[in-house]
Amino acid sequence: MSEQRCAVVAVLGAPNAGKSTLVNTLVGAKIAAVTQKVQTTRALVRGIAMRGDAQLVLIDTPGVFSPKRRLDRAMVAAAWSALNGADAIVHVVDAAAHAPREKGRAGADAHAIADSAKIAETLKARDKASILAVNKIDGVPRPALLQMTQTLVEQGLYTDVFMIAAKKGDGVEDLAKVLAERAPSGPWLFPQDQIMDAPARVLASEITREKAFLRLHEEVPYELTVETETWQERKDGSVKIDQTVFVARETHRKIAIGAKGQTIKAIGEAARKEMEAAFDRRVHLFLHVKVAENWSEERALYQRLGLDYEA
Repeated sequence: MSEQRCAVVAVLGAPNAGKSTLVNTLVGAKIAAVTQKVQTTRALVRGIAMRGDAQLVLIDTPGVFSPKRRLDRAMVAAAWSALNGADAIVHVVDAAAHAPREKGRAGADAHAIADSAKIAETLKARDKASILAVNKIDGVPRPALLQMTQTLVEQGLYTDVFMIAAKKGDGVEDLAKVLAERAPSGPWLFPQDQIMDAPARVLASEITREKAFLRLHEEVPYELTVETETWQERKDGSVKIDQTVFVARETHRKIAIGAKGQTIKAIGEAARKEMEAAFDRRVHLFLHVKVAENWSEERALYQRLGLDYEA
């Protein structure tokens, strides 16, 4: 039997760089919420990927940006805290957001460029070598891709550069191979068949929150959170889950419920199907929508998410 190896890998990046998509692809299963909206990931999500005798414990972090609210500050602090004890760091950058505008394609995003530069500079200042993963390359012409990559390399302290399209899986196994080869010798931290380090009820909340984001789009930006209130095991092997969707305003509650309850019903149906696939069992899901104006200021929420309230 070959010697076991294990590496804790912190996955950093600006909001919407594709960190969660990369982690999901490496794990081979969906363990992190993914939407087109920035800051979908709020807490540290740990995915576990096996590559031969190496176990990769992948820490998917909230996007690093300039925080304004308490929740923003806590999320950014959580992202940087992932560096503590990490054996490797992967800095994910959205290529499409960095490349200049061309016909038929959106132009560079100044916020994304500034956030990526700040991450690179901070890692360099802390003398933290990292791997640069340039993501979403399938939508950027090669000359622009090489130019923006060169700029990033000059800013940071990178041992390797990988060109990937995490959603399609392009280039991801090359990255996984390097991470596995460099994993230090040591026992695995989790059983071989485990794919994430989070209670099922937490994953259930994240699934519903993702579906709510996708359904509500711009109408209820980030003013919602989901709590799994009860988890009841049934004799037939199924599970009954009661969840509350908390929103900040009464107008948001009405939008979330929709005419004759159709919106929340659609959110629940989509969440239930994904939960059944994730948990490999029948799920009876019941959603309730409540107004909690200051939910993002409640200390208990930060404790449940593993975030620092005082950050």
